[in-house]
Amino acid sequence: MTAKRKMQAKGAQVIGAMKEVVGRATHNRKMEAEGKAEKTAGHGLGASEKIKDAVRKPWQH
Repeated sequence: MTAKRKMQAKGAQVIGAMKEVVGRATHNRKMEAEGKAEKTAGHGLGASEKIKDAVRKPWQH
């Protein structure tokens, strides 16, 4: 996983989690939903990078 993509994935997860909490605290359903979506997108980005690393690893010596 490249460092840039790893930071993007973690950043999206953290920002999404914060939006979700703030949305829940302020009873703002739209913000809460945006936070959940952003957090999920971050998890997806991280998972895709892990898969890429797993595929590349056997070919690198």
